[in-house]
Amino acid sequence: MSSPDKLSSPDGEAPPTQAIIEAIAAHEGVDVTEVEPPAYDPLFTVVNPEALDELFQTAAGTSSTAVVRLEYEGYEVVVRPGSDVIVRERSRDDSIDGPDPIE
Repeated sequence: MSSPDKLSSPDGEAPPTQAIIEAIAAHEGVDVTEVEPPAYDPLFTVVNPEALDELFQTAAGTSSTAVVRLEYEGYEVVVRPGSDVIVRERSRDDSIDGPDPIE
């Protein structure tokens, strides 16, 4: 197993937790600094930020194939390797277990 100092985000990209906040801000047309309490719930209320970021860290010469779907602030958020974050508004009938929003 690699030690934490040998892990990094691919190409120096933002960690997934930061990419989620940036995607929500862009989707809502607000500055990224505005996506914080009290207007927004802390991200840790829906996911462990450290675990999420660690999941997408890779050892030198490898790549992550993880995909994480979660609900945050009324959105379905899909996180893929490379800080690729898709934000989709959820309707009342939507379920996180529904079809992939990328299809």
